[in-house]
This record gives sequence, C-alpha cells and structure tokens, in this order.
Amino acid sequence: MTAIDLPTAPPRAARVATWLYFGLNGFAVGMWVVHIPSIEHATGITHSTLGLLLLVLGGAAFIGMQVAGPLVDRIGQRRLVPAAGVLLGISLFAPGLADSWWTLGLALIALGFGNGSIDVGMNAQAVVVERGYPRPIMASFHAVWSIGGAIAALIGAATLRADVPTQGTLSAAGVLCIVIALAAGRFLLEADEPAAEQEAPEERAKPPAKLVWALGGLAFGLMLSEGVANDWAALHFRDVLGTSVSTAAYAYGAFAVAMTVGRFLTDRVAAVVGPAAIVRYGAALAAVGLTVVIVVPWVPVALVGWALFGLGLAGGVPQLFTAAGNLDPRAAGALMARVVGLGYVGLLAGPALIGGLAHWMPLNLAFILPLALCVLTFLGGNILKQRS
Repeated sequence: MTAIDLPTAPPRAARVATWLYFGLNGFAVGMWVVHIPSIEHATGITHSTLGLLLLVLGGAAFIGMQVAGPLVDRIGQRRLVPAAGVLLGISLFAPGLADSWWTLGLALIALGFGNGSIDVGMNAQAVVVERGYPRPIMASFHAVWSIGGAIAALIGAATLRADVPTQGTLSAAGVLCIVIALAAGRFLLEADEPAAEQEAPEERAKPPAKLVWALGGLAFGLMLSEGVANDWAALHFRDVLGTSVSTAAYAYGAFAVAMTVGRFLTDRVAAVVGPAAIVRYGAALAAVGLTVVIVVPWVPVALVGWALFGLGLAGGVPQLFTAAGNLDPRAAGALMARVVGLGYVGLLAGPALIGGLAHWMPLNLAFILPLALCVLTFLGGNILKQRS
C-alpha cells in the first residue's frame, strides 16, 4: 500500500467549520426575515413595493451565485467562503439603516449578493468535506442551516418584544457573522483532485450539459415545492380550512420541524439506500403528503399532510447538490452555481406562481403544481443512480 492509499482521519475540524457557515447563513437570513415588518414600517413602503424589493433581493442572490461559482474554482474555497461570510455580515447592517425604498433596495442588493455567494461557497465546501467521510453527511449541513434560522427567529422575537431597535439587533448579528466567518475560515479545506491531474488533457471530458440541466431541473422542482410551503402553508390553514391565525402557524411549523428532523436522518438512510432512492421516494412521500393537504378538510389530518410534505422534501436537495459538486472537481463551484441557482429560482418562483393560480382556483387546488413537480422528480430521480 502506497502512502497515497493510506486511510486518513475524517476532516472533523472542517466539518464543524462548515456547520458554522451553514448556521451563520441561516441565522443571517432569519434575522432579516423576522425584521421585515419593522423595516417595512420604518421605511414607509407598501406591501407591493416590498414585494418588488424582495424580487431584487432574489435577483442579487442569483447573480452572487453565478459570480461565486467560477470564483471559488479560481481562488479556492478557503478564500471565498470566509470573504462571502464577511460580506454577508457587513450587508446585514444595511437594512436597519434604510429610511426609504431606494436605500432599502441598495441594502437588499448587498444582502442578496452576499447570501448567494456564501450559499454556493459553503455547499462546495460541504462536498469537499463529505469526500473525507465514508458516508453521506451533506443533509446534516442543511439541517444546521434550518437551526440557524430558528435561533434567529427566537432571538429576533425576543429583541422585538423588548423594543430593541432593529438597527442595533441587525448590527449585532452582522458583527457575530463576521467574527464566525473569520474564525472558521482557517479550518476549511481546498478541493483535492490528484486523479484529475494525472489524466491527459484529452481525457478530461466535461460532464454532459444535459446532466447538469437535469440536476438543476430537479432542484428547481423540489425547491419550488419548499417555497410553496414556506409562504402558503399557514394561509392554507387560515383561508381554506378556516382556522385562526395562531392555529394556522402550526401548518408551517409542522412542515419546518419535519424537514429539519428529516435532514438529520437523511444521511444515515442515504448511506444504506443511495442518493437516487432518497430523491425519488422522498418526492413520492412529499406527493402523498401534499395530496392529503389538497383533499382533506380536517385540520389534524392536514397537519400530518404538511409534516409528510416536509419530511419527503428534506433529503432531496442535498443529494442533488452533492451530485453537482462531484460531476467535475475542476469546476465544482461553477457547476454547483448552476444547480443551486436553478433551485433558488424555483424557491422564489413557487410562491408567486401559487399566488397567480389562486386568483383562478381555490388555493388547495393550486397546490397541484408542486404535486406534479414532486411526481416528475420521482420519475426522473434515477438520473442520480445512472451518475453513480
């Protein structure tokens, strides 16, 4: 056995550091989301203006992803990921300082760009870290993102209840993000590709474009479905089932908790059944859950439906990101930017499409769109098995 064949210890320090970046990202996004009402009031903008500015935020995030993807391949993950984390932290100061629609727009451009940049960078790092383990670990990183958002919601609710100024809370959160981003950067890994370096140039075939687009299409469908639950689950309970606002909150809560728990469980299941099964049968479970939501008028059963929907969607996206990052180690960042970017477009488009459909049909029937996408994901998920 040569030195290059000797087993090495899993990169635990890099794994913890990557957890921190995922938690940092979820925390930063959560702090912004929980303060949206107070920022809207402080700037004096209308709901429609806020909706347009949120599209600006999403567009800036998409651009950040496309810039960060090739850049991470060029300058390395140990440089880009901490830099993106610092940028995200700095940009978190800005929304609390905004006093008009255009200053808030500039703030959200910076926030979106930073969020998109770190999203691609930290997922690329997670792929590299996962290569050092004998089992899948990608889904656990995404679970930590959810926990970061939950912590932000709790802290934000407490500071708002205590009348702490939004500017002060977001600034403190920004400082925390900057400190974590700088402290964790030294533990990150760079992509190692000795096998690729030994290949002749003519043998280094690029992955088929159709495969990249197929992974992106699956990510689009799954993340569109997730976006629908994020924005419409509570409204489904209130407007379709006729519950109170407080009871309606349980619909999204059931979805979010089930998704977080599912992501912590996904890695061990994926090690046994493989990524294709996680994507396909997870999508099938999500389809069953959403079918229950569409057809059942009883609140307790519908609550189970939203939980099944979250559990089914929990593991699919991490498998797709891992597959994209491993298509070509020399261009992992650029490939992930395409797949993550398409998924993010779905996350943004889903709520808007459901809103449009709800003008023409009952809200629960509008959910047939994400249901159909879950069915298509079940049918097309075998592409991961072919890749492996």
